[in-house]
Amino acid sequence: MDPAGHESRFALYKARVANIETLDSDGEAALAIAWKKGNRRAGDRLIESNLKHVIAIAREYRRWGVPLDDLVQQGNIGLLKAAERFDPSQKTSLRTYAAYWIRAEIRDYVVRGYRIVRLGTTRTERRAMRAFRSTAIDTVEELAEHSGMPLARCQMLWPLLKSSDRSLDHTTRAGAAPPREHLRAETPSPEEVLCAREEEEGRQKLVGGALDTLSDRERRIVRARMMTEEPATLEQLGKRIGVSRERVRQLETRAKDKIRDALVA
Repeated sequence: MDPAGHESRFALYKARVANIETLDSDGEAALAIAWKKGNRRAGDRLIESNLKHVIAIAREYRRWGVPLDDLVQQGNIGLLKAAERFDPSQKTSLRTYAAYWIRAEIRDYVVRGYRIVRLGTTRTERRAMRAFRSTAIDTVEELAEHSGMPLARCQMLWPLLKSSDRSLDHTTRAGAAPPREHLRAETPSPEEVLCAREEEEGRQKLVGGALDTLSDRERRIVRARMMTEEPATLEQLGKRIGVSRERVRQLETRAKDKIRDALVA
């Protein structure tokens, strides 16, 4: 395949994707619902509107030495998987939901087919690699002499030539996480987002129910003492509600006991 022609086609693809209009949340939800009902064109439009997002994520993995168009192709597979699972009722955009699936496909591709550090990308590096493999070179100085590569560059290349490829699934001890586990996305997965949301909603419901067991005065004390960035002192609260400092302390203790009992129940 002609490399220049390949790059030209990918450039045309990026230009076309850049001109695709991004959907708002209502339009995205409508298309997702229509697609699930069998409207294939709605699904195509939904996916196309997020293709530029795949390119943006793929650029984050250029440092692994993989051609950008390959990364984009794999990321598009992740986008398709995400779109098939996408539920617009969760009030999460497809762009946010798909980020996990896009990164997962790209990372798996990197792990399967590419070495983290790419060697032989220049003529002098290839010459140095041939010299290292075909002669009994034991030092950096000998590598520089046989390859004609500057000594400073040989010193950088030497550890890579001396080492061998190792699978990103390889572990050095039992129970240890493989290196691929460190290729994590910076954003939480959709599952993590949903779990966190459900936990937060559950906590708010429990706290709200516990507060309902308090009297108005007890609730006022709890909010002023426990639910603000700058808690009021017992003396300040006593002056506000017209009781002594000690009485505020007693009311606060009783309120805490009620809340504890309600949460346990």
